[in-house]
Amino acid sequence: MDLRQLNPRKQGDIGEGIAAAWLMQQGYGVWIPFGHSPDCDLLAQRDNKLIRIQVKTSTCWQRERWVVATCTRGGNQSWNGVIKRLEESRFDYLFVVVGDWRCWFIPASEVDGRSGISLGGPKYSEYEVEPARPWLKPEAVPETAMGEAGFEPA
Repeated sequence: MDLRQLNPRKQGDIGEGIAAAWLMQQGYGVWIPFGHSPDCDLLAQRDNKLIRIQVKTSTCWQRERWVVATCTRGGNQSWNGVIKRLEESRFDYLFVVVGDWRCWFIPASEVDGRSGISLGGPKYSEYEVEPARPWLKPEAVPETAMGEAGFEPA
């Protein structure tokens, strides 16, 4: 499956799913805010600490870097011209998934792009994380289990 989707909301949903899977594998409990939340996409808790996570995705590759928009410009024809930028006080971490499935988990205090950031170079390299791992290796799943669940082996 490609990260790039015709519907940007679908691409965002994929990013949120990847972020949630990664957080759970790191030992966090994960919640999705009810309704549209403009400030955070996920809530996570570990060791009695609750954090707010903003999730972004990008398939834009320029000058050997992934370009990630950190602002919202509306996205529809009724846009009123107001640009909404990420504000450090409204989220604790930025989780980013890019077109080659690489991921970053960046503290809000380190995100300094007004309209976007570039990933894949040295600046945010310490915040790059391994994507969520599969729960089982494909060869460990018995073929009969795949058939019983209604799935056909590929």
